[in-house]
Amino acid sequence: MASIDIHGLGKAYGRIRALRDIDLHIADGECVALVGPSGCGKTTLLRTIAGLERIDQGELMIGGRLVNALPPAQRGVAVVFQSYALYPHMTVYENMAFGLRCSGHARDVIRQRVQRAAGILELEPQLDRRPRDLSGGQCQRVAIGRAIVREPKLFLFDEPLSNLDAAMRVQMRVEFAKLRRRLAATMLYVTHDQVEAMILADRIVVMRAGHVEQIGTPQQLYASPCNRFVAEFIGTPQMNFVDATYIGRGDDDSADLRVDASGARLRVRCRDPGLRRGQQVSVGVRAEELRVLDGPEAMSDNVLDAELVLVEYLGDSALCHLQHAGRLTLVIKCSIVPAHGNTLRIGFAADGALLFDADGRVCH
Repeated sequence: MASIDIHGLGKAYGRIRALRDIDLHIADGECVALVGPSGCGKTTLLRTIAGLERIDQGELMIGGRLVNALPPAQRGVAVVFQSYALYPHMTVYENMAFGLRCSGHARDVIRQRVQRAAGILELEPQLDRRPRDLSGGQCQRVAIGRAIVREPKLFLFDEPLSNLDAAMRVQMRVEFAKLRRRLAATMLYVTHDQVEAMILADRIVVMRAGHVEQIGTPQQLYASPCNRFVAEFIGTPQMNFVDATYIGRGDDDSADLRVDASGARLRVRCRDPGLRRGQQVSVGVRAEELRVLDGPEAMSDNVLDAELVLVEYLGDSALCHLQHAGRLTLVIKCSIVPAHGNTLRIGFAADGALLFDADGRVCH
């Protein structure tokens, strides 16, 4: 295993800067996920670590050794790509052994490593089969096995589950989580699926336009995003946002702020927002923080009237899409879903919301 240290790393394609001053430390044995929208630079960063792309600026160290100028074969890394890239005419055993044979390893060493990897991945019954006889999940496990037999210092995964159907992806997430515990290896995992990242990774790196927006554990990014972009990207369903105007503190100068959202007066708990009266802000509320109000409770603070426009049934719960000067999403029990077109009175606690300024920065 090995740690990764990246200092001021940059990569450009002509005038396009794909990576901008990336600083990142990945500890020995840690699994870190890179997430972000398409084109944010997450795969480019993985490829520069693997040695498949040239580094234009900064330093890349693997296991304490500077590797900027080293070719991929000398970096001690193994890459599992989105495409399985298996040889169709070879058996599973031959696919997993091929790289070791090309490197000149002894036959006994190859057999031991392949058998060990097959045991970890539960592929022993498939060793004599060819890729056409395997499921998509089995093919992906063979691709992972091909990386394991090399005994690398570092595993790099580039969206390895994106070609699988929904049911198989769920199954492979479980398999990957078990694999992590067995290998106890350093891993960098690129995915566009933030749910996948939150399930599998120790920490998540959220990227946008070639630079890092925030790094943290899944819980930290979910509960304490640094800006509106991270708040929107992390969490399913996405955080709700209500546009508002800052109108000052409460009468008792408490930590609660007052904002005006299309005529509705809302409270948000915030100690030092650094705002002036009249500034435009956004109130961010997670779907699970919203609740339907009824009776006397409907007269409390933080109340919004919104029209129900769509219901997505998810088993015992449902996502209710509401319209109030923008779109809102509410999680509710299926047994109490009202009819389409109804106006619901919804509310949330002052400490269950975040406040963002006009530039998308979170106010503390």
